[in-house]
Amino acid sequence: MLGGQWKGQLQVPGGSLGLVITIVPLTNGSFYAALDVPQQKISRMPVEVEMKGNEVALRIEQAGSRFTGKLTPDTGTLNGTWQQPGLTGPLVLTRTNTAVTTAPRFKVAPPYRQDDVIVPNKVAKLRLGATLTMPQGNGPFPAVVLVSDSGPQDRDAEQEEYRLFGQLADYLTRHGLAVLRYDDRGLGKSTGTYSSATTADLVTDAQAAMGYLRAHYRVDKKQVGIVGHGEGANIALLAARLPKGPDYVVSLAGYGLSGQEVLRRQQVEIMRLIGANPAQVDAALKMEDRLVEVVRQTPDNALARAKVGVLLRQSNANIDPDMARARAMQLTTPWYRYFVDFNPQSSMTGVKCPVLALNGAADLQVTAGKNLSALNRALKASGNRKVTVQKLPGVNHLFQSDPAKWPVFEGQPKPVFSPEALKIMHGWIAQQVVIIKPQVVPITVKRVAPTPVKSVVPKRGRS
Repeated sequence: MLGGQWKGQLQVPGGSLGLVITIVPLTNGSFYAALDVPQQKISRMPVEVEMKGNEVALRIEQAGSRFTGKLTPDTGTLNGTWQQPGLTGPLVLTRTNTAVTTAPRFKVAPPYRQDDVIVPNKVAKLRLGATLTMPQGNGPFPAVVLVSDSGPQDRDAEQEEYRLFGQLADYLTRHGLAVLRYDDRGLGKSTGTYSSATTADLVTDAQAAMGYLRAHYRVDKKQVGIVGHGEGANIALLAARLPKGPDYVVSLAGYGLSGQEVLRRQQVEIMRLIGANPAQVDAALKMEDRLVEVVRQTPDNALARAKVGVLLRQSNANIDPDMARARAMQLTTPWYRYFVDFNPQSSMTGVKCPVLALNGAADLQVTAGKNLSALNRALKASGNRKVTVQKLPGVNHLFQSDPAKWPVFEGQPKPVFSPEALKIMHGWIAQQVVIIKPQVVPITVKRVAPTPVKSVVPKRGRS
């Protein structure tokens, strides 16, 4: 009933402006909406929609504007009042015949600056390709660095069509924070080699990113935090132990249990998902423990790989040789050797900054209950009283909400970052820093100066 494209002429000092508001109903009962003002070159400015019966409210936060009116279905019009700083007047919006079927086609012009930058890591002698998004205005703004989960990932932490960090950066920047996100080592525009890096090595990348932000003239250098996902959360907490660490940390699906225990639990979930019985699960865990012990006791990688290969063939004579070699290589990488002995609970000493820890109840990789409890205990045992933990129902490891709540475009559900998690995160960060309200862009038109009229003196006729 409300879906479609609506057009109207807004009377402003000096003339009128043509407004175009596109509204797309989503399956969860909400709406996607955007405002275009071609004369002002405003494109896809976000609009919040609220509808109760035939009463409609449209809020354009970026323009400091609001429309309230009534929908008349039989005439296809919205009749109401437009309000913006210094202007209140009537406005009639009429539905056009333009078909609106999908939101992803809209090119939303973000209300902030976005720049590709290079972050130097002098400690590791490498460069990180990154994107810096900055709110409108002069600042200085509070800022965050986004640090990704294990495995090489690009700056958007993109998986299939889901851009975890892309969505997160967009939300936080729209709400007044500068955000820096970077390609992992050896990926995209970043140099270095990811496979040779341990969790501790990756801490230096996060430190370099914080240093870059603190040196930026539009960033408040005393309000720079880290939002880390998965292993990135533990990287953030490790960085918080060091001089010039983050001023606050948001842990998303961070580990509270030891690396070995996390890997054991992941193994259990994998076995359950493939339908293994309890005896098979128990056998797999015992084999995993034996493999870990061999790697721990054998510092020489070549010898450790040979021993791992023997154990794998003993447990499964039909195992593919290439698979066995790949598994042996995986278990002897610098990252694995570090992670299997990493215990977050003994690494929280010295973390004094405020910490928000969020984990999803539907996370099969990092179980919420035990990991959150362990992190909470460890942080508070170290004397940190500024710790907030929360378990989010229906949220998975990628911080996607229940698929039943995903918006549907062109008949297909599309994953989005949990709206609840975004609100909790922003609300908590707003308590730690001073957020400057995003700059309002009022919709106006310049008054055209009237053309001077020259007086004409009639010529005298001849007498």
